[in-house]
Amino acid sequence: MRPNQRLSYAICSILGIQSAGAAALAADATAENSDALGEITVTAQRREENIQNVPISIQALTGETLGELNVLNLDEFIKYLPNVTQATNGPAQGDIFMRGLSVGGGGGQGGGTTGAFPAVAIYLDEQSGQLPGRNLDVYAADLERIEVLEGPQGTLFGGGALSGVLRYITNKPKLDVTEGSFEAGYGTTAHGDPNSNLTAVLNLPLIADTLAVRGVIYNDRQGGYINNVASTFSRSPTDLGFARYNSGVIPTNSLSINNNSFVGNAINPLTYTGFRLQALYKINDDWNALLSQSYQNMDSQGVFYEMPRGTEGAQLTPNAVPFGGQVLPPLSVTLFNPSYDKDKFENTALVINGKIGDLKLVYSGSYLVRNVSQVQDYTNYARGVNASYYQCTGLSTNPATGQCYSPSTTWRESERNTHQSHELRLSTPDDKRIRGTVGLYWEDYKIVDQTQWSYVTVPICSPTGLNNNCYLPIQPWPGSPAFTPSPAIGFFDDVERGYKQLAEFASLDIDLIPHTLTLTGGIRHFKYDDKEQGGDVGSFYCKVGGAYGPPGPTTYFGPCTGPYGTNVGTRIPNRSTPSGNRARGNLSWHITDHDLLYYTWSQGFRAGQFNRGTSCHLPGPDKQDQYCVPAFTVPDNVTNNEVGWKTEWFDRRVQFNGAIYQEVWSNAQTGFFDPQGGLGNLAFATNGPSYRVRGVEPSIIARVTHGLTVQAAAAWNSASQTNSPFLVDNNPQSVNFGKNITSIPNPYGPLGSPTSFSPPFNANLRARYEWSFDDYNAFVQAGGQHQAHMITATGYVPAYDMPAFTSYDASAGVAKGSWAVQIFGQNLTNVNSSQSTSGAQFILTEVPQRPRVLGIKMSYKFGEK
Repeated sequence: MRPNQRLSYAICSILGIQSAGAAALAADATAENSDALGEITVTAQRREENIQNVPISIQALTGETLGELNVLNLDEFIKYLPNVTQATNGPAQGDIFMRGLSVGGGGGQGGGTTGAFPAVAIYLDEQSGQLPGRNLDVYAADLERIEVLEGPQGTLFGGGALSGVLRYITNKPKLDVTEGSFEAGYGTTAHGDPNSNLTAVLNLPLIADTLAVRGVIYNDRQGGYINNVASTFSRSPTDLGFARYNSGVIPTNSLSINNNSFVGNAINPLTYTGFRLQALYKINDDWNALLSQSYQNMDSQGVFYEMPRGTEGAQLTPNAVPFGGQVLPPLSVTLFNPSYDKDKFENTALVINGKIGDLKLVYSGSYLVRNVSQVQDYTNYARGVNASYYQCTGLSTNPATGQCYSPSTTWRESERNTHQSHELRLSTPDDKRIRGTVGLYWEDYKIVDQTQWSYVTVPICSPTGLNNNCYLPIQPWPGSPAFTPSPAIGFFDDVERGYKQLAEFASLDIDLIPHTLTLTGGIRHFKYDDKEQGGDVGSFYCKVGGAYGPPGPTTYFGPCTGPYGTNVGTRIPNRSTPSGNRARGNLSWHITDHDLLYYTWSQGFRAGQFNRGTSCHLPGPDKQDQYCVPAFTVPDNVTNNEVGWKTEWFDRRVQFNGAIYQEVWSNAQTGFFDPQGGLGNLAFATNGPSYRVRGVEPSIIARVTHGLTVQAAAAWNSASQTNSPFLVDNNPQSVNFGKNITSIPNPYGPLGSPTSFSPPFNANLRARYEWSFDDYNAFVQAGGQHQAHMITATGYVPAYDMPAFTSYDASAGVAKGSWAVQIFGQNLTNVNSSQSTSGAQFILTEVPQRPRVLGIKMSYKFGEK
């Protein structure tokens, strides 16, 4: 289209005139241009639309794109989403963030009890599947696309869509075709073991034009690359317990250990096994039903972090920040116990589509069950301030007295998540000038978390062994989601979190000028009924003859009668019923059929969380504790103002999209774990500061020449804390009641602090060239990703700075008929950069990118239309 033609078309569109000449020009351009970029259909507004017509910032990775990128899980494809980051301890062990809305996170021990509700909603088709600290990592087999909706999506996707939504959209059965595919791959991992994967898909009509089934089955084994190297563990005068309570004196009789039995290379293989089966039944021309059953088992062995320094000689600062120790080569750890994470889920879903007159009806119901079993080495806990109490007896300043038992310890988590949800939507025809959608949503969401920290190595008391050198065992509170703790447990969580929600939502589109100017409004009313039961129990007062515990020797034998912890079931309150409204407004201007300019105002929210205890801390001048931990947090909120554009140029050979936004995050739920700073030895959360994030995210796709396509996307973010509330003295018995607590540094951090896991710049670029010769189709592709540095936490919590990095990928392949083969390389320069750095294991850990992978993939397809 020539410039003057384009201008005439724009003027006609602005005036609301459907110019036949303008329409013909656009149609002629498309017909003459075989290099026009294809359309991607999305359902971000709960109806099928061309992605270029949706006034929301969306990134979409189609099934074809996922295959071209050779990515199969979240850790692999997230690097192609420039405004999406994660804090992670390994596959499916992390939190996802969008547009820098994070104060820290990353899964880990006890996350089912203490983790904040995720800020990004994750959907498998119509089922919401997020879990605190454990993203739902759906293997990318037979997917139609992955949709990433950036910015708060509270009206249509509800609680959890605080900063955005990530949706896995599966391929559905086709009624009129028998088709299938088979794919096999093999690859090598630098410094590690090989990889292999198999995927098979079959679509089979059973009754012509009435009933069809589609199934996919997959198995993917990714070789390990982390080595567990030889090490010893010896007590040190700098261990915090000895330094604080025993003048740095270590008993002569202190057991040292080694990890010889667990030394090995490539200890972290990862296996995905699963299937999905779907049946589509066409009842008549207006009604159909889709029944889906999904199952996935993820088995990850070892750990997915490296330790820059090992256990022997490691030290902790007074606030438990690890440093020192033996220098380790890259991709190495020093573990003293086996570690693993087994994570499986199954999901049953029913979707019914139909029409009642002109109204379209959609019902979706799903039931998700997810079970996690994880064990991790925790030996470095022996460096902490309380370890000497749990692992030593008879301490004094005389090295000849006392005894320290083994420092070898672990933590174990068993977590079960069930999520039942039902949604009913009614919408008017898409071709009307006024279009609306109304709906009801109900969910019942439960998390049962049972985490055990086995750091007691002093012997457990027995009927004949009652003396000053034993522990009485601990047991759950009455009414807990029962389990039997092993005797060596020093602390455990036994908690059930329950969320029931009822929500009503509505969205209305009004074409102020037909096909040109559209006003959209939406609202969602929600009401939660949140409840927690169970509790946590510790053994701090159960050491016979200890400073805190029953005197010894004693004639009593049985469970400890004075446990340390909280019985949530008897605490008031252990229930909350937050409710509210969240809204959205859009003004969309189609300057031409291919150019959209929009303004969006939208809100998002997420559920609050309970704290395990309401203990009080930080004595004031009158010796009264000034701060009592709140029983729960309330939903926080994000308000987004965004101007965006979606444009196509040069006869639809170029797409240039982007958005400029400002998001205000109010009352942010903020977690604390500060055993050395006076806030107690239990993690807890509060509603804290507000943050402002300003950013821009442009993207461009260009068909440069016939066969050559170039894509680039980037995100710039500037995040800043806009208020800095202190903890407030909330104890009415305290003389400072109602005043800011200034006896410790402000735990929320100073004004202007950035958010965590929010790199100021993130970008990717890739180019793909395709050509044909004889009966073959060939391609070459290359790309790169760059991420600027970012920090891991805000405020008073120890934060780590993760340096910037750049990585590169490439692939090439050839196809003939139904067969295709390609070779590929990922992380070609073998960058070892931390994706998530932490001191939560009482040692510095860094989760690196997977080392360089070189692979080959072969596929066969039949019957595809």
